[in-house]
Amino acid sequence: MMKIISWNVNGIRAITQKNFFSDFEMLAPDVMCLQETKAQDDQVTKALLPLEDYHIFSNSAEKKGYSGTAIISKTKPLSVSKGIGIENHDNEGRVLCAEYENFFLVNVYVPNSGSSLKRLDYRQEWDLDFFNYLKKLETQKPIVVCGDFNVAHTHIDLAHPKANYNKYAGYMQEEIDGMDRFTQNGLTDSFRHFYPEKANAYSWWSYRAGARPKNIGWRIDYFLLSSSLLPQLKRASIQSEVMGSDHCPVAIEII
Repeated sequence: MMKIISWNVNGIRAITQKNFFSDFEMLAPDVMCLQETKAQDDQVTKALLPLEDYHIFSNSAEKKGYSGTAIISKTKPLSVSKGIGIENHDNEGRVLCAEYENFFLVNVYVPNSGSSLKRLDYRQEWDLDFFNYLKKLETQKPIVVCGDFNVAHTHIDLAHPKANYNKYAGYMQEEIDGMDRFTQNGLTDSFRHFYPEKANAYSWWSYRAGARPKNIGWRIDYFLLSSSLLPQLKRASIQSEVMGSDHCPVAIEII
């Protein structure tokens, strides 16, 4: 069994000053994918020094203190690559891919459309280019893609769908269409595979107005898998009890 966890940590240096290492021990991942590290590669390595039994890889943004992804792996991957091969997208450290024997694991931090939707057009370009990257990768072996997709896919994936639909980043129809493209073309949402109707299951909560204690949240962190891997998928979960970030970890277990 292989346990893979995805977590937007909202700053690797900040979270490692909290309960990150005890949470890591409790979660006991074989692989953990982090998003929004907000640190350069050397800073990520330094922050994760206590994890000496793991292989650590990171992809940092050119802009300091912004975006960034990392993979912490018990087993050394066969190969690791950064970005999707498009210069316009690859300067923000948003994609990190680790190749294992039976699949590629792609860790992604999808661009946010922004508070005034300034990046919505760019987001649509990204979604299509990232989809094409994944499908090309999938011609070699199956894929597992995880991370912060910055979109609630359906009305049960956020607490207040009507108030947010087509008004705010994360629940615009264009963003939903981008997620549909994945799930309608051979990639399965692991959580919905097991819990197709489950509501009130969220992975992100605003820091404002006590949203997390009230569970006024959004499910925007996902594991998507190639259909051929579904027989190996044994479990998908949202670890909402784990604190330290405005996101909580999400996990799958595969054999």
